[in-house]
Amino acid sequence: MPGRRKSDFSLRSVPVAMMPGERFAEFLRAGGKRLTSQRRWIVEQVFSHHDHFDADELMGHLAELISQRKLSRATVYRTLNELVEAGLLRKMTLGGRSVYEHEYGYPSHDHLYCQSCNRLIEFHSVALERLRDAVAREHDFQVLSHRMFITGYCAICRRAGGE
Repeated sequence: MPGRRKSDFSLRSVPVAMMPGERFAEFLRAGGKRLTSQRRWIVEQVFSHHDHFDADELMGHLAELISQRKLSRATVYRTLNELVEAGLLRKMTLGGRSVYEHEYGYPSHDHLYCQSCNRLIEFHSVALERLRDAVAREHDFQVLSHRMFITGYCAICRRAGGE
């Protein structure tokens, strides 16, 4: 419609007290572990940009280190699990595969999920949060967090396949 503003569903930044690598090092120390160079390489790669990824995609980015035997696949999987335990990453199962996204320092958000190409579109909605809070109040429920996935087909897949 002419003159109508598009809604702002963009994600806002979240201030953090520590960088992800520092927070991970603190988590490891609390468990009697060290931030090894292998773990550091993984954390640096994971937090170098924001994207949803699976372990195979991460290993593709770390392929040179893996081929030089400076890093093992087992270490990548173990470190991903530790990053989830530390609250730095969130693990989701989509289309039968484990997908990771940033949790620490990343705002609360929801997803549109294309079940054809597995594309994830992130959005934030104040109206949805108000509805969530109203329903929680009605049921005397304390909200800690929420996660919503709306499944369907993205515009590209609909055009390509007539969905």
